Amino acid sequence: MFEKLNQLLPLGNFIRNKSIQNFLFLAFIQSSNVLISIISMPLLIQSIGVDQFGLVNLSLSVIVILNILVGFGYNLNAPREVAINQQNKEALSHIVSNIFSAKFLLAGFASLVIMVGVFGLGLFSEYRIILVYSLLLLFSEATLPLWFFQGMEKMKLVSIANVFSKLLFLLGIVLFIHSPGQSKWVNFMLGFLGLGINLFLLIYIHIFLEIKLYKPEFSAIWKSLRSNVLLFFSNLGSHIAVNGGLIVLSFFSTAETLGMYSLAERVIMVMRIVPALIVQAIFPNAAKLYATDLPGFLAFSTKVLMISITVCAVLSIGTYLGAEIIIEILSRRSLPQSVRVLKILAFVPLLASANIFNIILFLINDQKQLLFTTSWLMCGYMLMVSVFAANYYGEIGLAIALLSTEMVVFFISCFFNWKYNRVLMNELFSTYR
Repeated sequence: MFEKLNQLLPLGNFIRNKSIQNFLFLAFIQSSNVLISIISMPLLIQSIGVDQFGLVNLSLSVIVILNILVGFGYNLNAPREVAINQQNKEALSHIVSNIFSAKFLLAGFASLVIMVGVFGLGLFSEYRIILVYSLLLLFSEATLPLWFFQGMEKMKLVSIANVFSKLLFLLGIVLFIHSPGQSKWVNFMLGFLGLGINLFLLIYIHIFLEIKLYKPEFSAIWKSLRSNVLLFFSNLGSHIAVNGGLIVLSFFSTAETLGMYSLAERVIMVMRIVPALIVQAIFPNAAKLYATDLPGFLAFSTKVLMISITVCAVLSIGTYLGAEIIIEILSRRSLPQSVRVLKILAFVPLLASANIFNIILFLINDQKQLLFTTSWLMCGYMLMVSVFAANYYGEIGLAIALLSTEMVVFFISCFFNWKYNRVLMNELFSTYR
């Protein structure tokens, strides 16, 4: 009986597929990060208080934006370079050496910018100590070899290492973080543990995979930086538009308000990963179908879009209806402000899912310029509206501004696709007739 089932549904072959394994391990990394982030929230709020929790998250938001600089698009194109040269250890050695060198230099530059801002210009005054202690996260990002293991199609080790470092972080919170005065160590500990695990992975790459580490070739590094500029700015614009709300709010609100807003925002940012993961998962198959079977591509894309919208609608409606329970579970207290913000932001994942087909069209047509333009129009709108809304209406105004940003980027993307990919858009609409 089991043999017949295996013939009908060859699960073993499915699991052994390298691309499927890559996706499963990436999903495992994301889901474990999300789970540990959710578990850490009530622990931190109890230990350091809502106001310090808000400042820790504000510092983390600044660092995450700078991590876009450290990544500089390498996380998108480096796996391809590694995959092409899987059997060429000499070429791999030069690729690995140059990319790690470039990212380390970018981490040093980003750290210098923060240090000048903190001690030279007097910026980030309310949370400057926490921010300075958070700089180790930049070097943790610089040494993260996820892109290498993606290209090598050997994701198991880096997945286990990622989970192990996050579990150590949780243990560190329980053992060492007990008062508001210790809030500066939260992000420091996250960065220290991540950096330590990454160094062990680099040793593994060097010894067991026989990848040599050469001196940086600055001409090759400069060439790669120039080729990645558009990817970097596209990622930066999108990230600011999606995650920059907390930084905007910091100019107009108290630390306690930041903490309450941050709690609701983190819940939503966890769910907003779903549309991004769907794009990442379906893109290879969508690109293949687009090249060989246009009707199949349209049918596949339509099906994925409908399923994505349905899943995200369930998530959004469930979050709206259960907002009070969610906040009380995470904070172990009643926080009406967080509940109100969460109810507004609850529909962000649903609106983001509606844009999946637009993004897929940009990607399969290699329209980097359209991605760049869309992301920065989205960013410009978000900054303009959120500054006004946060100034006059506080965290509620900001939540509405972020919700409207998702709607605006959907219409912008539709406009560009209608202008540059009209044939495909017409074909898609004809499938609904």
